[in-house]
Amino acid sequence: MQLFLAHHGEAVGPEEDTRRPLSLLGRDAVERLAAKAAARGARPVVVWHSGKLRTKQTAEAYWRACNALAEFSATRDLQPEDNPEWIRDRLIGETRDILIAGHYPHLPRLLSRLVDPRGERGVTFPPNGIVALSSDDGGETWTELWRLP
Repeated sequence: MQLFLAHHGEAVGPEEDTRRPLSLLGRDAVERLAAKAAARGARPVVVWHSGKLRTKQTAEAYWRACNALAEFSATRDLQPEDNPEWIRDRLIGETRDILIAGHYPHLPRLLSRLVDPRGERGVTFPPNGIVALSSDDGGETWTELWRLP
């Protein structure tokens, strides 16, 4: 199974639009990154996002570039302050390749929990980037494959 963790692109400030959509620069950057991820073989069959507009727009860019036939939906447990254990537990036993479009600080905590459960390595997450992971034991352990800033 492969898992792709994508931080949403740059969003406009709440003073400009309280829904916080992607900025024009953010949208362009996400589309370029999605094309690069597709070129690296990212083909998720499921695309999840938090439901917030900026993650939905980010997820849509990856969905279009990587696999427009993938299941696409907002899902629970992806809000910025949600416990990363909740998604980790949902991934155990999963066999489908999944892309998650989410937020800081949730994604860095989730990545750390997946690849460094004891907190020994100081795992970082690229802002507005994507990290590809792989598991060959039903989601019990994860290995980072690549990342794009």
